[in-house]
Amino acid sequence: AMLRLHLLTWDVKDTLLRLRQPVGERYSAEARALGVQVRPEALGKAFREAYGAQQRRFPAYGLAQGLGSQRWWLDVVKQTFRLSGVREERVLARLAERLYQDFCSARTWEVLPGAEETLSGCRERGFRMGVISNFDRRLEQILSQCNLRHHFEFVVTSEDAGFAKPDKRIFEQALRLAGVRPEQAAHVGDDYVRDYSAARAAGMHSFLLAAAGQPGVPAEHVLPSLGRLLALIEK
Repeated sequence: AMLRLHLLTWDVKDTLLRLRQPVGERYSAEARALGVQVRPEALGKAFREAYGAQQRRFPAYGLAQGLGSQRWWLDVVKQTFRLSGVREERVLARLAERLYQDFCSARTWEVLPGAEETLSGCRERGFRMGVISNFDRRLEQILSQCNLRHHFEFVVTSEDAGFAKPDKRIFEQALRLAGVRPEQAAHVGDDYVRDYSAARAAGMHSFLLAAAGQPGVPAEHVLPSLGRLLALIEK
């Protein structure tokens, strides 16, 4: 049966955009520029630890605790370097500031293969589109710099919403913004829990971007590549 879809919502990280290099390598290069030697592997491991701890302590960028995403991220970067043995506060502050700026730019992010063509194809077919991402407010700027922002009517981030996927309230907020009922919308993302299941729990259709199938996901909901979407949603 053809889906009567009006709205497509999109995850961004690893669905439309990806980092040009792993976090550890990016952090290591930035440290080298300041004359500090830290191995990328050590930084990658420390980042996962610092990021995980921060997410548990201050969910959705600590808005409820009055933190906000900039302070949230500056703390993550500093803690990543501290765990990797860098102790000097002045150096930590400079690294945090530089990396915070870095991660706003097209120097750090690249558009995934097929993303531009697929988004253009969806718009040509008359679909309305928006973004639902567990990102902070820098996302608008990143999408603009990577030349994708014009495809979307709206961008809902977990920082704007105050909830993060898989909380269904972030999906409901996007649907309200668009004035569209859940069954008229589909979400596209690469994460089974945060994108696929979460959108379905909110009553939406959903497609999972995954090279291989995923247990419990019908084959017609799986996108081995982004380009496959257009064949599935032909109006």
